[in-house]
Amino acid sequence: MYEVSPDMQNTYLILGAVGFIILLFLLRSIRILWEFERGVVFTLGRFWKVKGPGIILVIPIIQKMIRVDLRLVVLDIPTQEVISRDNVSLQVNAVLYFRVVDPQKAIINVEDYFEATSQLAQTTLRSVLGQHELDVILAERDKLNSSLQRILDEQTEAWGIKVVNVEIKQVDLNESMIRAIAKQAEAERDRRAKVIHAEGEYQASEKLLQAAQTLAKQPQTMVLRYLQTLGMIAEENNSTIVFPLPIELMPMIESFTKKKKE
Repeated sequence: MYEVSPDMQNTYLILGAVGFIILLFLLRSIRILWEFERGVVFTLGRFWKVKGPGIILVIPIIQKMIRVDLRLVVLDIPTQEVISRDNVSLQVNAVLYFRVVDPQKAIINVEDYFEATSQLAQTTLRSVLGQHELDVILAERDKLNSSLQRILDEQTEAWGIKVVNVEIKQVDLNESMIRAIAKQAEAERDRRAKVIHAEGEYQASEKLLQAAQTLAKQPQTMVLRYLQTLGMIAEENNSTIVFPLPIELMPMIESFTKKKKE
């Protein structure tokens, strides 16, 4: 039977220890990054490069890697108390969509890009809405959303962040303001009804004036209109009706009768 000398045993032990250390080193060095991830690698504290996706090697102790997710992030902006330009107190919440487009800036230029973007969105929401009156905030949300998106995108560009969209979700008012708006809406409906009624009266008076001018040019038509009215009343009522005959119509009736005989 083959015997291993003590020297060989020591050699095997050393080789085994070295192999174990190398294996452990490789295991600690290997990093796997998904398709939507990037790794910002620092060497001895200095930025080296952005790596990934796939398998990358990071030298332990000497190098350090920070993962950055490139997927779209949906950030819920908590409810903010806003004072509009016309001094109305509002409770407004919104949602922000953004993504990291430059991992190097997102890690180096700001300590926590997620928290920084959240705080910036809250202050910008209060600032922008505070510059507008209540009617604008309620009626022109699309314009306000575009304005918020543009301002946030400009300010987060230095952090390697791209703000894709901002949506105001809900605007809440207190009960007294809701009642005031309801009264205002009711008053506006009454005003429109009166305007429409007055417009109808004006148009009717214009038509009556035109009809009077036409009748004045053709006196015979006045007699026909008078007789037609009598016929309509006789059809609707069977009782005896005493209908006064204006004296001014007598010459017209006589003239109309003579023309008929001729």
